This record gives sequence, structure tokens and C-alpha cells, in this order.
Amino acid sequence: MKRILITGKNSYVGKSLEKWLKNYPDGYSIDFISLREDLWREKDFSKYDVVFHVAGIAHVSSDPKMEDMYYKVNRDLTIDTAEKAKAEGVKQFIFMSSIIVYGDSSSAKRVIDKNIVPTPSNFYGNSKLQAEEGIKQLDSEIFKVVIIRPPMIYGKGSKGNYPKLAKIAQKLPVFPNIDNERSMLHICNLSEFIRLIIDNEERGLFFPQNREYVNTSEMVKVIAEVHGRNIKLTNLFNPILKMLGLKVGIINKVFGNLVYDKKMSIYKEDYQIVNFRESIKATELESGK
Repeated sequence: MKRILITGKNSYVGKSLEKWLKNYPDGYSIDFISLREDLWREKDFSKYDVVFHVAGIAHVSSDPKMEDMYYKVNRDLTIDTAEKAKAEGVKQFIFMSSIIVYGDSSSAKRVIDKNIVPTPSNFYGNSKLQAEEGIKQLDSEIFKVVIIRPPMIYGKGSKGNYPKLAKIAQKLPVFPNIDNERSMLHICNLSEFIRLIIDNEERGLFFPQNREYVNTSEMVKVIAEVHGRNIKLTNLFNPILKMLGLKVGIINKVFGNLVYDKKMSIYKEDYQIVNFRESIKATELESGK
């Protein structure tokens, strides 16, 4: 049985992983710990095989007053946790980084491959990248460091742009028809990927994503269909959106292009167990229960 400690008691990814691993009751033992206070430094990590580190500031802020906090939480706390884990005999440390280390999406097609060097465009992305650099130095045969750079994660209970788009899909009769591509990752596919990474005692840098790229307009249309609605896609707003996209960050976040080369996301075992349409159906119908 793998003994796993998840940092971040209220983490969406952490709680989702716990739920997923309950499908294997004899395989995993899971505990959570909050890193908000310094009491965590007194906890004994030696009884765990894996520390899954998801504690951190998840949202992107442009407020310069937040910059120090991002580095303190996303970088320094990550390195401190990894150092404690290694010192106390933990075998594997898994860190949830982000595709954000490569900067923002763009109006033109943008494909990230293994030759692309990370260039964060904000202190959220930079804090994640610096955390990566800090924990890489701790990697060894007896302390395996895993860094995961997922694209946008979505699923039942997720936060961010997906639930906003889901609400729009249930209300508006029309939606802009924009030709874009995004890498996305359903929470079930991510959870299965993490399970395999733990089982196989991996180390290194990984880029999991759904099997399919996602077009934002088509996604909204599929969400509407799941709810029995027919939303029409129109090109009427395209000129305005293209003009605003250069000035309004949220437009670029929703309709911009940012994908991983699919070859980067291939793993020796299949973790992409839910296709895109099935993932939307599960997310929307389950969340309505």
C-alpha cells in the first residue's frame, strides 16, 4: 500500500485524487495536511512514501502587492516542503506546476514542444518555475522528484474559466465562433495519470493533457447540448473580439491558442480514459446532482 500525504486540505486536485484512489481501497492510504500555519513543520513525514504537493496560490493576479506572497507560497513553501520530505525519508515528491510557465496564450496558433523554453509572463508563472528549479536540485535515486505542468484542469467542482463558460452556455442563445485550440485536462484523466506516476515510482517532468485539443466555441456548444439547449455560433462578434483581445486579458484567456505537442503527453500507460464529450457530460450532469 502506498502512503500518500497531500498538502492543501481544500485543494480541488487533492480532493479529486483522494476520491479517485478510493476506487482502489487496498492500494493507497491518504492523509491531508494544511501548510497555512507553521505547525506542519512539526509533522512526521517519515511514514509516507509520497508527498503530493498541491498547496499554493492557484489564481493569477496582476496586483503588484501580491508578488511577494506568490514567491513565498508557491516557491519558498514548495522548496521547504520538499526539503523536509527528503530529510525524513519520503521516496517521491510530486509537484503540481502549470502550463503558465510558458506564458500567456496567443491569438495565433501556439504549440509548445520540448524545445520551447519557459518564459513566464507574470509572477504566478515565475513563482511556479522557480519552485521547479528549487526542487529539481533535490532529485536523487532515493528521492524522486516529479514535476507536472498541466494545462487548464476542469471537472465537477472546478474553478476558473470553465464554470463561467458553462453558465454562459446555459443562458445565451448565441456565442462567438472563434477558431482556436487549447490543451485541457479533465480531472479524471489527471487523477489516473497521478495514480500511474505513483505506482510506477516515476521521476522527471510530465505534460499530461486530454487526447483532444479543445475549441472554446465548440466546447460551449457541447455544454449547451448536454443541457438540452441549442446555442448558435456566430462570426458577428469576431472583429470586436479580435480587437479587444489585444487589450483585454480575459478575451485572450478564453479564445487564445495554447497547446502542448501531443507527443509530449504520451505515457507508457493509458491515462486519457475519458474523451472530451464524455468529460463534459460527466462534469455537467454530475455537478447538477
